[in-house]
Amino acid sequence: MPTERTLAIVKPDAVRARHAGHIIQRIEEAGFQIRAMRLVHLTKREAEGFYAVHRERPFFASLTSFMSSGPAIVLGLEAPDAIRKWRTLMGATDPAKADPGSIRKEFGTSIENNATHGSDGADTAAFELGYFFPGIQFAR
Repeated sequence: MPTERTLAIVKPDAVRARHAGHIIQRIEEAGFQIRAMRLVHLTKREAEGFYAVHRERPFFASLTSFMSSGPAIVLGLEAPDAIRKWRTLMGATDPAKADPGSIRKEFGTSIENNATHGSDGADTAAFELGYFFPGIQFAR
């Protein structure tokens, strides 16, 4: 299975609730290599740029307000089949529908306050990694 890279975000709700360390530990225990990591506090404009693909969706304003409401941790992860593997570990967007043992089931409280974000495909991962880690060559 080829090695992939994906973006993970520990969202402001999980940072605020002091779950970031637990989530990062779960990432490492699942076999991901952390290739880049930053603590960020997005401005509203930065959140709007990151989520521009959702600009016409009804949840865009609340999502970007939430994502700019406090610090978040962005991570560049690497593993075989990283995108699918991370999305499985995160669980469903709605924590109430997430599988037991998933990060969102354990740490999420609502569809919006669901503790984590992950890229949904290779093209998205390339854009998202470039958004937060411009110019970084991820080491092997």
